[in-house]
Amino acid sequence: MQAVHSPTLKPSPLDPFRTRNRSPFLVGAASKSRRRVCVVAASAASTVGAPKREKDPKKRVVITGMGLVSVFGNDVDAYYDRLLCGESGISLIDRFDASKFPTRFGGQIRGFCSEGYVNPKNDKRLDDCFRYCIVAGKRALEDADLRGDQLSKMNKARAGVLVGTGMGGLTVLSDGIQTLLERGHRKITPFFVPYSITNMGSALLAIDIGFMGPIYSISTACATSNYCFYTAANHIRRGQADLMLAGGSEAGIIPIGMGGLAACGALSKRNHDHKTASRPWDIDRDGFVAGEGAGVLVMESLEHAMKRGAPIIGEYLGGAINCDAYHISDPRADGLCVSSCILSCLEDAGVSREEVNYINAHATSTIAGDLTEIKAIKKVFKNTSELKINATKATLLLPPYPSSWLQYIIVKPSIGLLMPFLVVITFQSMIGHCLGAAGGLEAIATLKAIQRGWLHPSINQFNPDPSVDLDTVANIKQQHEVNVAISNSFGFGGHNSVVAFTAFKP
Repeated sequence: MQAVHSPTLKPSPLDPFRTRNRSPFLVGAASKSRRRVCVVAASAASTVGAPKREKDPKKRVVITGMGLVSVFGNDVDAYYDRLLCGESGISLIDRFDASKFPTRFGGQIRGFCSEGYVNPKNDKRLDDCFRYCIVAGKRALEDADLRGDQLSKMNKARAGVLVGTGMGGLTVLSDGIQTLLERGHRKITPFFVPYSITNMGSALLAIDIGFMGPIYSISTACATSNYCFYTAANHIRRGQADLMLAGGSEAGIIPIGMGGLAACGALSKRNHDHKTASRPWDIDRDGFVAGEGAGVLVMESLEHAMKRGAPIIGEYLGGAINCDAYHISDPRADGLCVSSCILSCLEDAGVSREEVNYINAHATSTIAGDLTEIKAIKKVFKNTSELKINATKATLLLPPYPSSWLQYIIVKPSIGLLMPFLVVITFQSMIGHCLGAAGGLEAIATLKAIQRGWLHPSINQFNPDPSVDLDTVANIKQQHEVNVAISNSFGFGGHNSVVAFTAFKP
C-alpha cells in the first residue's frame, strides 16, 4: 500500500550509509557492506537459473480449500464470476455519514450474514474484522471437505491458524475510545481489549474449531496476507504442522479508518465519478479505493492431504518477504527490494523466471506505487513483449464480453531472451483495496485463474500511462493457461511479499 506522495512524510536516503561527518573507518565498513549486498543479490539471481522444485510430500504444500468474504458475497465461484464480468463492488458509503469526508465511497460490504458460522451471542460483540475472519476460515474448511466427522478425526495439535489483519478490530477500538471520552472508563466494555487486538481473529477461529498448533497473527499492513501464507507454509515445511488456515481480514470502512487513510493522502478523491475512481496505470490516477473483506486458504502438506483424500486446488511453491527500509508509505523509486523479493520467491519456489506466466500484482492506483512495481517487474522479466497485466481494484461496471471479441492489447516489444511461456501480470481493481485482506482475496483470484484458465479484465483504462508499455488485458477477459503464478503484496513501512502458486501435478 503506497500513498500519494506527501511532503510531510520524508523518506530515508536510498543509501543510508552515505552520510556526512562519517569516520573513514565507518565509511569503509559501509562500503564493504554494500559490496556484500551486491554479491548476495547476484547469487540469488544466478541460483534462480538452476531451480530445484520440492519433491518431498511432507514438505510440498498444497491448497485444499478457499474461503472469503467480499463485496461480491461469500461464495468463491460467484466472486470470480463477477470479476470475469468486470463488475464493480464500489459504491457511496452509507454505513456512516461521510458527506464531509474528502473521500465518500469505497468497497463497503452490505448484507453480510454470519449465521451458522458465528455464535449468535458472541456475534453481537465482535468487530466485523473478526466476523469476516471466522466466516472465511470456516468456509475454507468446508471447501476442503473438513467439517463434522472429518474435522474431528484430525490431529488438531498439528493444525494451526495464521490469519492477520492490518488494523485489527478498529470499530471496537474506536467505540471504546469514544466511550472513555464521553462516559468514563467504568463504561468501557470488558471485551474492548480482546476484541480489538490483531491476533483475536486467529484465536477465535482456533477456539471454535479446536486447532491447537501455531495460532497467531501477522500485521504488515497490505502485505499481511502474503506474509501469513509464507509463514504458514514454512510451519508445514519444517514439520511443525500438517495443516494451516492462513490469510487476512480487514474491516476499516468506518470514520476513523477512512479519515486516517485520507489524512495520509492515500485515497482517491474522485467523488463525482466514484465508479471509475480506481485507475491503475492510468495517467489520471489519484489514489486507491478502500475495500474490506477476508480471504483464507487451507494449506496442508501433500502427504496429509493425500492420506485424507482431500480435494487439491493448487500447489504453493514458495515465497519471500523483505523491506524497503526507505519510507513509511512511499516505495523505493528504483524498485530494488521488490525485484529482489520476486527473485527470492522464485528461488524458494524452485522456479525459473521463464516458467512464470502469470503475476497477480499489487497496483493500487497510486502515483508512485504503480510505476515502481512495473519497474521492478521489468528488472526481473527482461523480455516484456508477452507480459499481460490486469487489475481488480478499479470500479466500473462493464458487461461480459464473448471470448471471440478482439482483445485490446498494449504491447511494446523489447529486446531480451525469449521466454517459452506467456507472462501475465494481474492486479486488483474491482473490489477496492482491502488492505490486510488484499493478498488473501488476490490469492483466491490467482488460484481461480489457474483452475479456469481465464483472466479477468482490467477496467477503467481510459488514458494509459505511456511508461506502462505492457498489455493490460484492458476491458475484456482473456483466456490463458497458467503455468506458474506469483502474487505480489506491499504494505506501509516498506513491507514486500511475493508468493508462487501452480496447478497441482502429482
